[in-house]
Amino acid sequence: MAKEKPQRTCIGCRTSMDKDELLRFVMSPEGVIVPDLINKLPGRGAYTCPNYSCIILACERKQFARAFKIETEKIDPDELRDRIILSMENRIASYLALANKAGNVVSGSDQVAAFLKKKSPVKRMVFMAGDISEDIGQRIKGLARMQDVNCVTLFDKERYGELLGKGLRSVVAVRGDGFVKTLAKEIERYGKFLRGEGCAI
Repeated sequence: MAKEKPQRTCIGCRTSMDKDELLRFVMSPEGVIVPDLINKLPGRGAYTCPNYSCIILACERKQFARAFKIETEKIDPDELRDRIILSMENRIASYLALANKAGNVVSGSDQVAAFLKKKSPVKRMVFMAGDISEDIGQRIKGLARMQDVNCVTLFDKERYGELLGKGLRSVVAVRGDGFVKTLAKEIERYGKFLRGEGCAI
């Protein structure tokens, strides 16, 4: 018999869901609400659906103050949303840096194009900068589509260069089942949050 997953209740819409499907928040020692994307930070946790509308509800109803049992000024849901987005982006960036350190990254438009032209039994994923030129972007997207490789637009050339310890990079490809699977999961969660999905009601 399968073990039931722990349930938690969204402090915004009051819907109960599997703990892993919700966003967890903790209060830092400085009194700042911090998104805990890996559910491992110490301290009392408060949960919302991974959806901006539930965060707005939780802020309007002062549910974070009740959950953490504190007197607090009104919490700005926009600031909290931006904090969540930044945390999600930093998490994706950290996995890209790890993949690079492990030797599982190819960067640069010509190198990635050549990489995509070769068939491979290993899973691959392509990241393109938001400021990539239209011609190069269309070329990479076409090659990725031919090989059934997921292509994601995120960050800018400078950010990729910093993550890889190189100059500006408009295209980055990641290989390896483990890295691609993890990055795909993080990208999916990030995309759902941006699109306003993830609420049970």
